[in-house]
Amino acid sequence: QVQLVESGGGLVQAGDSLRLSCTTSGRTFGGYAMGWFRQAPGKEREFVASISWSGGVTYYAGSVKGRFTISRDNAKDTVFLQMNSLKPEDTAVYYCASSPGGATPRRDLYDYWGQGIQVTVSS
Repeated sequence: QVQLVESGGGLVQAGDSLRLSCTTSGRTFGGYAMGWFRQAPGKEREFVASISWSGGVTYYAGSVKGRFTISRDNAKDTVFLQMNSLKPEDTAVYYCASSPGGATPRRDLYDYWGQGIQVTVSS
């Protein structure tokens, strides 16, 4: 059974930083691309960042580029999302997901998802 578990969310102030982690079990982590998505209240789930299995290819949404960094540690079956200069509009539930293909912003290409973790940024 494949499981993805996010951690590291919370309540912060605008300008602060947070690092999200997502640990995977039940699948050979190193063979899969990973992605982060987020969903704000009343909005659709949107792409944030993705990383290839090797870590050599990354993609970012325009709204987070330059502020967020995705990385992975295949030895620990974990993907990270370092979020700097947080803004109130970053407030959302953040989800990690696993894809058998390459790094991609396409939500439909991810086959396993975590349960999500809340990130709230106050102004």
